[in-house]
Amino acid sequence: MKSVALKAYPRSQVQRAEVTKLRAAGRVPATIYGRQAQPQNLEVDYDEISTLLHRSVSENVLVDLSVVNDARAKRLALVQDVQHHPLSGKVLHLDLHEVAETEKVTISVPVETTGEASGVKNAGGVLEHILFKLKVRSLPKDLPEQIVVDVTALEIGKSIHIGDLVPPSGVEILGEKSRTVVAVAAPRAEEEATPADGAKAADDVEMTKEKKEEGAEGTSPAKADAKAGDKKADAKPEAKAEAKKK
Repeated sequence: MKSVALKAYPRSQVQRAEVTKLRAAGRVPATIYGRQAQPQNLEVDYDEISTLLHRSVSENVLVDLSVVNDARAKRLALVQDVQHHPLSGKVLHLDLHEVAETEKVTISVPVETTGEASGVKNAGGVLEHILFKLKVRSLPKDLPEQIVVDVTALEIGKSIHIGDLVPPSGVEILGEKSRTVVAVAAPRAEEEATPADGAKAADDVEMTKEKKEEGAEGTSPAKADAKAGDKKADAKPEAKAEAKKK
């Protein structure tokens, strides 16, 4: 990882109101940690750090830090943590980790895929990106900005694990070797979408059945009276004939 220059200034403001004024003036509060010196409060120019982060692949940035009026002209440091405003995304605070050129450090780097998986292209499979970050360890100059995984040859049902990855020279990828990074799953069968249609059809049949039953059992009062009248009319001739015999 190539280092980039970053200028910082000693900071005395630590109270919330003071820090708010600092941000309003276009500065970002920062803190640097390390084994070689005690933690120190700093401030950096907002535009400078925003541009630096924008141009980087990730927020893992190696900087040649120069602190105004500091006894040491340069410090090698890693951007350890960046706090952003939840709505605007503006940088609110910066944590820096001072490192030595000969000291191996561990950071988390993003995982990116390249190519189109064969199982996706030829068989309609689904690429599943499972691990989006990996921990790596190396000397500062060897740190990668990201780990790129080629998925071109990946067929359905196949996966790439941490142990399958070939790290850049001088870099060690940490983590359980059997953990899956990316995989290609089989396409979802069309039948999975049919239960809802089948349930709807069953409901329609049931409703039709209920309507028929209601038609047979729940006859309207007018029709019921008409049928009863027909029955009475049919019974009258028989009743008259019986009366004559008596």
